[in-house]
Amino acid sequence: MQDLGIAFQTAVGNSGGNLDGRPPLPSNDWLMKRNCSLSPRQVGWFYFSIVCFSTAIALFFAWQGTWLVLPFAGLELLGLGIALLAHGRHATDYERVSLTDGMLVVETASASRMTRDEFNPCWVRVELGESFRALVVLRSGKRVVRVGSYLDPHRRRKFAQELVAALHRL
Repeated sequence: MQDLGIAFQTAVGNSGGNLDGRPPLPSNDWLMKRNCSLSPRQVGWFYFSIVCFSTAIALFFAWQGTWLVLPFAGLELLGLGIALLAHGRHATDYERVSLTDGMLVVETASASRMTRDEFNPCWVRVELGESFRALVVLRSGKRVVRVGSYLDPHRRRKFAQELVAALHRL
């Protein structure tokens, strides 16, 4: 599997080949995902530490006589909590393009919604717009799917070239 995301790449073996000495078959599976540097548990601990620190400061100032600090600290923590929840909903978003069993399968996960599109690879047209930020467009008849939103423009072009090459090999 080719991991085009920035977050994580794995290597197979030391030599990159199979155990029988043959070179590995070209992979026809691309996974594009967000670069999330914190796990959900780490985000929880981060939020807990911010809550403790901010509450301690607010209570100190309330003890000094400025009680108005407490509601503003609460609003700040509420806003941060909402922002972290929104981030957490999209932390595991991904796009996967697989060319297996004579089908081109595009899976997209965004928050709690997952879509799956299947194409006949003989009829798929791969397009990449002239714009530097254009997404990769897969067309087959009237069906259109855009992928590559988690890639930078250079990796998006590389992905489009690899996909076109894999489709031509069929």
